[in-house]
Amino acid sequence: MPTVRELRDRIRSLKNTQQITKAMKQVAAAKIRRAEAAQRRAQPYAQTLSEMLRDLAAAVSVVDHPFMREGKVGAPSGVILMTADKGLAGAFNSNLIHAAELYAQEHAGTRFYTVGLKGRNAVRRWGQREHPTWTLGAGKLATAREVAARTESDFRSGDVGQVVLISSKLISMMSQRPQTRRLVPVVKDELAGGEAARAKGAVEFLPSPEFVLSALLPKYLEFTLYSAMLETDAAFFAAQLIAMSNATDNAGKAIDSLTIEMNNARQAAITKELLEIVAGAEALGVE
Repeated sequence: MPTVRELRDRIRSLKNTQQITKAMKQVAAAKIRRAEAAQRRAQPYAQTLSEMLRDLAAAVSVVDHPFMREGKVGAPSGVILMTADKGLAGAFNSNLIHAAELYAQEHAGTRFYTVGLKGRNAVRRWGQREHPTWTLGAGKLATAREVAARTESDFRSGDVGQVVLISSKLISMMSQRPQTRRLVPVVKDELAGGEAARAKGAVEFLPSPEFVLSALLPKYLEFTLYSAMLETDAAFFAAQLIAMSNATDNAGKAIDSLTIEMNNARQAAITKELLEIVAGAEALGVE
């Protein structure tokens, strides 16, 4: 049975841990507000780009662009694994890594591009020591451009047959789920969103819809990656907020339980000392 001193030390340690988790909870709450604000600022551009791509896809018949053609036959899949740089967010990173691992098991020879230190470390453990990697930290737009340029180059050269993104989708503050989606090659029907028959005749593209669509497809890849980075960032802080909140609550419960145990141990020690005093007095014949 632990002594009173040991229990007191445990309680002190838990209180220190609780202070840390409280601070991390407050930091996560502040950062998720900034991440959500960044997402809201990017929404108008995303909506305009999507509408324009739908109009273009509905207006053209054939587009001679590598993104609209199937990749090299037999080439491995290129997977962009997007995780956080840090942990302490429950199962957030492990769920994304598990989704990537399942995909690699189903597609032999998968080539990884990692965004986020946790994903990089996981891919290294799988044996791919040297692979393109970036952090999820500051400079997200520049990073998205670099990732898009690298994957586009590898797809054009035939090093990968398709580009797949595994990232986190922010369902709500309480739920974040990994999602796997193919980015390249682009399927025209998916790009048009099922509205190919509803072309807007009032819109004119110069010099031609095919030319404009060919110019926009690389931007589409860049912004899709940038948007996924913003969403992954927000999902990470949401997961961290919940994890730190649960850790704080669990630390409080453990402190209450240990406090009761310490009080019982102290009472037992006091009772034992009183019994020893009474027994000693009776042995000496003291009334």
